[in-house]
Amino acid sequence: MAEPGAFDALIEGNREYARSFDRGHMAAPARAGVAVVTCMDSRIDPLPMLGLDLNDAKVIRNPGARVTDAVLEALVLAVHLLEVKRIAIVPHTRCAMASASEEELRERVATSAGRSADWQRFHVVPDQEQALTEDVGRVGTHPLIGEHVAVGGFLYDVDTGALQQLV
Repeated sequence: MAEPGAFDALIEGNREYARSFDRGHMAAPARAGVAVVTCMDSRIDPLPMLGLDLNDAKVIRNPGARVTDAVLEALVLAVHLLEVKRIAIVPHTRCAMASASEEELRERVATSAGRSADWQRFHVVPDQEQALTEDVGRVGTHPLIGEHVAVGGFLYDVDTGALQQLV
């Protein structure tokens, strides 16, 4: 449970946001027909990074921008219900998921949590380019996705803002 007041600043921020909110008319489909799978890293602002705006794309974020079963579920829905025709998988430079082993992350989490994390999987990325190639392949060959969309793999540089297509 959260301590009283833990979310007060966020609630106040939302009040300010809602005062001038004028986008309630938007439909659910991705206006630009794009889904972006990227990392949860707060240095990434996925829509502006791609020259897009709110409602242009479906954005799916997780540690390391990995294509997990949950990501595949979201992509299937995006393709068939939300007008997605292109999928960009976008990990980034200096990613924590690419700089530690599964065991190292488990140890760090266990130290922070004060209990074992031996059972937790973190989907570390020992080789970003190989993982990206595998993930693009996983999406591109999925029977409910692959034949319906274009799939690309990119690397975002958090230091320069530049995007490079690798797959």
